[in-house]
Amino acid sequence: MAAMSVIPASAKTFLRQRLREHARKSWPQLAMVYVRFRASYGYVSVKLIDGDVLPSMRLRYDRSADRWGVAIYSARKGGYEDQLGFTGSPEDSLDFMCDPYLTKADR
Repeated sequence: MAAMSVIPASAKTFLRQRLREHARKSWPQLAMVYVRFRASYGYVSVKLIDGDVLPSMRLRYDRSADRWGVAIYSARKGGYEDQLGFTGSPEDSLDFMCDPYLTKADR
């Protein structure tokens, strides 16, 4: 098993900024994006405009602030499901998580 990459402070800041900016521009249904970190993961929750805060995804850092592995939160399973084969930018990851549930602003 490969060693887990520690997320540098600069990548943490970069991730938060990019997710929040993309949500502001593309997902008006999201009032806020929250990110907390543990080991090589960023755990993303979203606050909907109705006030509900929902866990949404776990992003896996792999030595690049531009590419993250994604696991989507499943309320039915009560945990995260890895999306094997998907890695993307913070913006791609947010779109991947939101697309099935929300209508994007620029459509």
